Amino acid sequence: MDRLTWITAHNDEIINTYKHLHTIPELAHQEFKTAAFLAEELRRAGLEVEEQAEGTTGVLAVLRGSEPGPVLGIRADMDALPLEEQTGLPFASTHPGRMHACGHDAHSTIVLWTAKALAALGIKRGTVKCIFQPAEETLTGARRFLKTGKLDDVQEMFSLHLRPRSEAKFGEAAAGIAHSASCPLKVTLTGKSSHGARPHQGCNAAEAAGLIVNAVGLVHCDPRVTHSAKCTGILADTGVFNIIPDKAILRFDLRAQTNEVMEDQLAKVTRAIEQTASALGVAAAIEIVDRCPAASLDPGLVADAARAITEVLGSSLPVVEVPASEDFHIFAVEGGMRTTLVGIGTDAETHHHPEVTYNLEAVPIGVKIMTTLLHNKLS
Repeated sequence: MDRLTWITAHNDEIINTYKHLHTIPELAHQEFKTAAFLAEELRRAGLEVEEQAEGTTGVLAVLRGSEPGPVLGIRADMDALPLEEQTGLPFASTHPGRMHACGHDAHSTIVLWTAKALAALGIKRGTVKCIFQPAEETLTGARRFLKTGKLDDVQEMFSLHLRPRSEAKFGEAAAGIAHSASCPLKVTLTGKSSHGARPHQGCNAAEAAGLIVNAVGLVHCDPRVTHSAKCTGILADTGVFNIIPDKAILRFDLRAQTNEVMEDQLAKVTRAIEQTASALGVAAAIEIVDRCPAASLDPGLVADAARAITEVLGSSLPVVEVPASEDFHIFAVEGGMRTTLVGIGTDAETHHHPEVTYNLEAVPIGVKIMTTLLHNKLS
């Protein structure tokens, strides 16, 4: 039996796996039921399985070919979001206040069944490492997995993500998704308190916060590359009207389509904050809360993915640029792996919404694409 026929024969089982995972959404580093289910299914398929592979809930499963060859990785994220599901689906979340609203249940299903297909049909050479990663939503899971050293021998890493119809309609798929870099900043301002009637005796942290927001808004980078820096939070309150505040906290969200523009933007934003604060006699402590790099997709792997998509669907969409971030790209930028991330089209309007639903037939399509991609690489 060829691989596409094998997957088609298991279509209902694949969708049922998705439905089960959808009912048990779990937050970052708390994916206990999800990980246990995946680990058991992988063992039953004959893979070598390690649980708690990155220290919490990560699962690493290994499939070896009969001949030496490259070590390839395929990664799925597992975590859900703190949302109350409002889809009305018969397989809706059974965990109050938690929901799979970004397709991670589908991603885990696709990688699980890709592993099952490859195990059932066999790979000629090389090794496949299946990575089920926690905490993509908090941008912490990939880096933790990378630091274990268990992926040091992985030369090429593949992943996938369901896409809204604005990027890929149902029955379409993109050979790469180019996410943006993100860098959240927390800025703590320390001035000097004084009576509201004697402002000259103080250094007003609230006024400094307002000027800093304006200064950051005037930062310019290469206009040919999409980027943004916006304030997402201000806290400066003494609780009364007539005391000048000596403390303020600002939150900023920085985005850039390339890592080079992000570095330029971060340097300029830092300078704008520090110099504006200094001009008012206020100290500014800038904390980079976390960083997620922009995509660094390998052209050769994008071409490999396009061939696999074309084999399954008849044609492939080119790389799609998106403003959101995805910690999968840490494997390329910090881990030195060649990577691409395939976009699977659905009928969804958006992600991260309590009413989001997907065309479930996109899940078996994802299995066919990823299985074909890895089979072609290792045949």
